[in-house]
Amino acid sequence: MTSADGTGPALAGGAGPASEHRYGSAPRQVAELHLPAARRTDGVAVLVHGGFWRPGAADGSLAYDRRLEDHVAADLLGHGVPVWLVDYRAVGDGGGWPATPEDAAAALDLLTEVAPGAGLDASRAVVVGHSAGGHLAAWAASRHLLPAGAPGAGPRLRPIAVVSQAGVLDLVAAAEADLGRGAAAELLGGGPAVVPDRYALASPAALVPTGVPVLCVTGDQDDVVPPDQAERYDAAARAAGDDVRVELVPGEDHSAHLDPRSRCWAVARDEVLRRLAVAPAT
Repeated sequence: MTSADGTGPALAGGAGPASEHRYGSAPRQVAELHLPAARRTDGVAVLVHGGFWRPGAADGSLAYDRRLEDHVAADLLGHGVPVWLVDYRAVGDGGGWPATPEDAAAALDLLTEVAPGAGLDASRAVVVGHSAGGHLAAWAASRHLLPAGAPGAGPRLRPIAVVSQAGVLDLVAAAEADLGRGAAAELLGGGPAVVPDRYALASPAALVPTGVPVLCVTGDQDDVVPPDQAERYDAAARAAGDDVRVELVPGEDHSAHLDPRSRCWAVARDEVLRRLAVAPAT
């Protein structure tokens, strides 16, 4: 499907309302294309939200959906970068294994159909993901390594680079450390000893080398997804010969990545601009 199925909100720096594009019938099976008012590249930044693959805060105070990315998406639009803002079904809301990774894969692949009509080049996509979205972003870079028939195998979109913002990159270690109160086991339907095959197909640290450059940005005050997740991925990817770098930002925590005024976001944004050959604003 290459035509818009609806409209999304207009963000600061954008040319107007977003166009919504569906890849399934569930409410969250949707992606938004935001075009900048002053475009400076035909490449695309793909933003993937986090939330430990869950639909929202336990107390109902916050939905974990694509709206979490609105502020940083607006910042990219202000720098002239088109944004593909994706959503996916969460655990307890139709997601889990294999639905959540399949949704992420479908949302990314849909960009290859939508981009030409907007004058964009989907082969020049940088995927940026926060927390659980960082997991899906790094996993997206490894989809070509998956065996036929595995969730997400046979990608139509392969990113030119990935930025993981406090991503959950080693799912085995995440499960063993009980990050997010069992979030990895909830996603995959069991712990590493119970469903080891799922961890092998879903954990970015197990799917290297990808051949895709990855920047792991993490705050040294992050107690939600600690920096050792980035360090574990860095060690595995480097040993496999990949181009990977960890940027440890002093004094910032897990939520800083969604604040366009933060140093964590500045590092991520500048990597997107560099990979898309957009000169930073002076």
